[in-house]
Amino acid sequence: MVMNKKSVAVVMGGYSDEYVVSLKSGQLIYDSLDRNLYDVYKVVVLKDEWYFLGENDKKYEINRGDFSVTLDNGETLKFDVCFNIIHGTPGENGILQAYWDAIGQKYTGCNFYQSALTFNKKDTLAVLSKYGIPSAKSIYLRKGEDINVDEIVSELNLPLFVKPNQSGSSLGITKVKEKSELIAATEIAFKEDHEILIESFLDGMEVSVGVIDFKGETIVLGITEIVPTNEFFDYEAKYEGASEEITPARIDEETTKRVEEIAKRAYNSLGMSGFSRSEYILMNGIPYMLEMNTNPGFSPASILPQQARHYGISIMDLCGNEVEKALNK
Repeated sequence: MVMNKKSVAVVMGGYSDEYVVSLKSGQLIYDSLDRNLYDVYKVVVLKDEWYFLGENDKKYEINRGDFSVTLDNGETLKFDVCFNIIHGTPGENGILQAYWDAIGQKYTGCNFYQSALTFNKKDTLAVLSKYGIPSAKSIYLRKGEDINVDEIVSELNLPLFVKPNQSGSSLGITKVKEKSELIAATEIAFKEDHEILIESFLDGMEVSVGVIDFKGETIVLGITEIVPTNEFFDYEAKYEGASEEITPARIDEETTKRVEEIAKRAYNSLGMSGFSRSEYILMNGIPYMLEMNTNPGFSPASILPQQARHYGISIMDLCGNEVEKALNK
């Protein structure tokens, strides 16, 4: 019998449209953590309310001064660790991490700087280029700037991708095939963010690479090939099954080694910790990075749990490893 079990709050939800996915991810983690070691609780963070879910799904407000909760019997419950599984803001872009740092609350995953950096696609790729990690040719625009369509098309060629700089789940991304579609595509992206990226089209296999630090070592959990039935790996493909995911990807040993080496280098160069999933396009055997997710989807259908199963790490061990690292911070 373990004396003095640690209390773990699985913190899910978020302020963006991705909260629906986060609740599924949170449920898997809640179900998977070892009850012999931990008392596990659910906390939901939404724009309008932060609450603890008690018995019979009764809601108790979270005290934002110290992230505690006052129960019916007047007792205060504080958490030894927050297991952060919010996708998008405020859990994947550094906001919650900075708040938890300020109040002295331990949490899983990377710290606020890594979260903020990796949530910004442009800055991530700029930093990683210094470590020799290639990415697509791109142009960066802020809301209100003039958009010179001819100049953009002559520099990047068609087709091209227009993406919000800071949005997860492929929301606001458009593949532009005709010059006439470019302005409308920028308007869609600007709905998600005031900064956007216009990227040249990389014609190759898309792979999603799970990297974690497990028991003190950076490991590649798996390389999953994404075969979208849609034009690209969009929200529908990611979460509604409109893509085929093949683990391991159908690539030769040499390419596999190259992808693993680059994915690990990216993870270590950014000083990452915890779960991560980065997306690459393989062209002529070279992985070009698209983005890095520090709180990737973790529902049973998501790529990271699939990779863990394939690698041979149980979800219980994967999640327990995160909690133990947070406790030892």
